[in-house]
Amino acid sequence: MATVFKVILRVVLVAIGAIVVAVAIYTGNVAAGMHAAASTGGSLSGLGVTEPVQILRDGRDVPHIRAKNEHDMFFAQGYVEGSDRLFQLDLQRRFVYGTLAEVLGKTLLPTDEKSRQVPVAQIVDREWMALPARQRATLQAFADGVNASMHTQPTPVEFRMLLYHPQPWNGKDSLAVGFATVLDLTDTWNDIAPRDVAWKAGRFDAVYPLSDPCYDAPLAQGLAAIRTSSSRCISSLRSFLDRRPPIGSNEWAAGAAHTMTGRALLANDPHLSLSIPGVWYLVDLRSPGYHAAGATLAGAPGVVLGHNDHVAWGATNGTVASMSVFEAAPDTLRDSGWQNERFHVRFGGVVTQRYYRIAGLFGVTLRDKRVVLVRWDAYNNPASPLGTFDGLDRATSMESAVAALSAYPGPTQNFALADTTGRVAYYMAGSIPNDPAWARYIHPATDLAHAYSPIPFAALPHTNASRDAIVWTSNNKMYGSGYPLRLSPQFAPPYRAYRVAQLLKARAKYDVAYFAKMQMDTFSPGEYELAQRARTHRAADARFAASLHKWNGFVSPDSVGAAQAVALRKALVAQGFGFMGAIVRQRRQVDPFGSLDIAISAAAANDPHDATWGTLGAVTVEHSLAALGARFLNGTRFSGDGDAYTVHVQNDGFSQSFHAVWDVGNWDAGGITIPQGESGEPGSGFYTDEASAWVNGTLLSLPYSDAAVERAAHARLTLTP
Repeated sequence: MATVFKVILRVVLVAIGAIVVAVAIYTGNVAAGMHAAASTGGSLSGLGVTEPVQILRDGRDVPHIRAKNEHDMFFAQGYVEGSDRLFQLDLQRRFVYGTLAEVLGKTLLPTDEKSRQVPVAQIVDREWMALPARQRATLQAFADGVNASMHTQPTPVEFRMLLYHPQPWNGKDSLAVGFATVLDLTDTWNDIAPRDVAWKAGRFDAVYPLSDPCYDAPLAQGLAAIRTSSSRCISSLRSFLDRRPPIGSNEWAAGAAHTMTGRALLANDPHLSLSIPGVWYLVDLRSPGYHAAGATLAGAPGVVLGHNDHVAWGATNGTVASMSVFEAAPDTLRDSGWQNERFHVRFGGVVTQRYYRIAGLFGVTLRDKRVVLVRWDAYNNPASPLGTFDGLDRATSMESAVAALSAYPGPTQNFALADTTGRVAYYMAGSIPNDPAWARYIHPATDLAHAYSPIPFAALPHTNASRDAIVWTSNNKMYGSGYPLRLSPQFAPPYRAYRVAQLLKARAKYDVAYFAKMQMDTFSPGEYELAQRARTHRAADARFAASLHKWNGFVSPDSVGAAQAVALRKALVAQGFGFMGAIVRQRRQVDPFGSLDIAISAAAANDPHDATWGTLGAVTVEHSLAALGARFLNGTRFSGDGDAYTVHVQNDGFSQSFHAVWDVGNWDAGGITIPQGESGEPGSGFYTDEASAWVNGTLLSLPYSDAAVERAAHARLTLTP
């Protein structure tokens, strides 16, 4: 018996020892990953380039690639993106394809099942086949560069934590991660479903008006129509329930006739997820006949938003209808249309789910469990936006840039353009079906017999290029009363666009500094009006009313009144009245002492007194694994500074994803800043290094000329055959 006991004890001790060793190895490996960083200096050979390539890193680690041919240039771009953002690339790929549960377990299975409602794999396959050979070669060169980085650079800490290694990258994967943005910016069936309820109740216009007429700032009407006084618009208006999430973007541009330098200026700040690493990767690419710089979506070759030698461009989401949704009568769901998808779940086996897909239509399940059918050009006629951005990267004039936009498939965007002749222009681009529903309701199944052709590019809103032009968009209604098409079920609230137009109207001439200052503006017209009305309301708590009375309308960090105004707006939304619904009701004197009275009481009861917006509105830049407990990977915590309705957008989970101002033709001036840093590696030194500049609204230069790049270079890596 004693011998048996000794044997058991020995086995237990060995097992415990093995566990201790395994934990120690795991912990040491993760700790090493926290301090690891990609190599950015020296020389590497045998990776797949055909001629030597120089990768110069500036003071914030942005790569400036100098290659002797395009294959090597895009290979090097894939190499630097894989070096700096490999986990982000792989996680985005898994999100789009619906394979997160393979590495993160069953808690991510619902996310995967939702992702696969859209047949992304089929769409990407068809996009790939439709690409010209040159663009397929670009994607393959980029993919080869990403794969080379996997073999030569340290494994990122996230892979060490999760104990897996990414699969090789391929050209189609770049199309797939690009499709993530398509999904993020597209009005979907789950947006249409609640509108359908209002439509069938005969209350759509009351619940979802196209815009707020008191603050409309359509580009078509020009700056002359924008009110600059602080007096508010009081008129009989339809109720505006703000159901659309206030995520969006800003852009504006001024022709040479309106600038201090005599060159065109263009500003852009897209509003997307606030995360670490960020959505955008900054890059400067050069080879014979090609030179472009700016921001690209991590995982995509080329430059998405930025400039080349001749033209600069920016974009904001069009917030228009891009798909048609139909009821699915029982006899329309043919048995042959159902397909099984298999989900491999880590520690959980295999799960099977059914999806409906036929030529021209795919089925999705709404939140109320109804199956509806979707007709979407992205599925019926898949085309990658890569061709358009490649065309912009190579554009030699305003006209060639517009020609590139004419073939843009979507997601529909408002593009601002500026060129070195001093001209600026605006164009909406993307596939929009001429569907009378305009995403306001779900079509009856009988409407499947109707075809809704895309609106021609020339018929979409635009302004012609001119040195005298001033253009701006903020996801708002950009056309005037004479435009014949609705385009959208409900544009984004116009308050940011109105404020941008106000600021543009306030100056006769602009410079880079003024445009950069505009991007940091935190005045909220709608919330200021709400506060003006609430602070004199008969039921207002005296202390609460006093805070509102002092508030100047700026949602700034040191403001107590801003915190009160935001609390009041949230209290109204919580009642189901909506932010603008409350304002409009007060304008019309509908229920003048009802909904606002209740909201004031609720906000005052929860008033923390003397708490500033900087404290109450603070947001943390979160890593994608923070929800799993890896909060040590999080980025900066920003004080509250602006909210969802200010030009300087900052709200929980999203913000301006970069600030850029381009002094067109003087490319070393102006600049672009991201919220955190270029690298996705905590040990790099470039994980959160731009946070201070971001908070202060400082534009960081993106060197472009050879002389400026050489002056800024702090590291140099050479890739050789």
